[in-house]
Amino acid sequence: MAAESVRQFIGGKYAYSTLRKSYGVTDPTTGKEYAQVEVGLGADINQAVLAARSALETGPWPGMTALERARILHAIADAIDARADDIAAAEALGPGLPVAQAGQQTARASAVFRLAAELITARAETGQDRAPGQSGYLVTGPAGVAGLITSWRAPFLAQARAVAPALAAGCTIVLKPDEWAPLPAALLAEIAPAAGLPDGVLNIVHGSLHRKAPGAQARDALIAHPGVARLSFDGDAATGRQITIDAATHHKPLTTQLAGPAPGLIFADADLEQAIDGALFGAFALNGQRRTATSTIGVQRPVYDLIVGRLTVRAERIRVGDPADPATELGPLPDGELVDALLAGVRLGVREGARLTTGGRRPAGLAEGNFLAPTVLADIDPSMRIFAEHIRGPVLRVTPFDSDDEAVSLANAGADLPAAYLWTSDPERARRLAPAIKNAALWVNAHNHQDAIAEGIDIDFYTRSLTVRTASDDAPAPRFGA
Repeated sequence: MAAESVRQFIGGKYAYSTLRKSYGVTDPTTGKEYAQVEVGLGADINQAVLAARSALETGPWPGMTALERARILHAIADAIDARADDIAAAEALGPGLPVAQAGQQTARASAVFRLAAELITARAETGQDRAPGQSGYLVTGPAGVAGLITSWRAPFLAQARAVAPALAAGCTIVLKPDEWAPLPAALLAEIAPAAGLPDGVLNIVHGSLHRKAPGAQARDALIAHPGVARLSFDGDAATGRQITIDAATHHKPLTTQLAGPAPGLIFADADLEQAIDGALFGAFALNGQRRTATSTIGVQRPVYDLIVGRLTVRAERIRVGDPADPATELGPLPDGELVDALLAGVRLGVREGARLTTGGRRPAGLAEGNFLAPTVLADIDPSMRIFAEHIRGPVLRVTPFDSDDEAVSLANAGADLPAAYLWTSDPERARRLAPAIKNAALWVNAHNHQDAIAEGIDIDFYTRSLTVRTASDDAPAPRFGA
């Protein structure tokens, strides 16, 4: 079967890139090429921004009422649900997500669009934009063209989180998806216009996130383009730090969803079965690629050996295989170099004194593809280099601790913590430790099951607000030089 051709989507039309070159993306299960993707350059970003700007200035989208935009957002959500199988298949081909888990992420993506629709509807009903004639009122409108850069982790959901609030605010968009996952963005280019989104509102330019790759020009050009008013980035914290610097250099407001190590702490008084379930889900769900994956677990010493043993046994039972199989719990990683990097990290940890209890190799019976067996490294010491590294795959590191203070130190050892998890039966301990752990979110006795309300929808970021004040007769201006 011939590889699918993925082109740029600009002004409601598909277009070849200026470079007229493409790169191949391969099925992580078989290593066979499934698509040729156009590599976008700065010139392609410029064309996309011009199309978005034209749609902003002359198109119907920004002038629609909140209810009209909400109807289209709901229609996009309905279309996502209708094509859930296609989206799950695309995510199996890109980042190798098991279809059952990808389907859950797709449901969350449609919920994000519905939430954005409900938020702008509620805003209109509460009368935030009050009628003129009062002493003061607020006028709101879209901030302008939004430049969105999204990652390969659950890519369709990442795109929904970025696109939905920008659309709700009335912005037009240039989306730069990750090069490892081009098909979910290509599906969005089909879904959104068919749901009624006007031409030019959504534009997609493919290219690489990596600075040394040809497509890095697309990302850098999007950040620097003077026609882009807002920037959004979803991806690794290290890349996010550089993008934060670049955005500040170009005076661009930036919102981020950064991936990083999300530590977990299991205390001896916890419900241990619940804690083990949560730790395994956190480490291995979505192939260990979740933005808040629990790749490091601290365990209180009285139950340390028990927990390590149970984690090892359960990890060995995880079903690894073809992501298209509904029974698969762990699929392949999107790139062979990522597997090599993870294996190198495991070897480094063992040399430093860590104990490999399971995994650290290719699973038996899977000779092809970018597979890594679920891996557990125990006896990790905070002095080891592998302790605080950001793991982007199915590797779980386990460290013992004794006291509450030591547990907090373990949790705070890493940088850029997007979340943390704490298992204890002592509510007072949870209340005491929560403010001491430096993280963006904390789950107590739970894995991070997020509903739509927790998806981080921020319409205000994409909104320009103007306060209008009208002077009354009894408030004359001071008279200078009268």
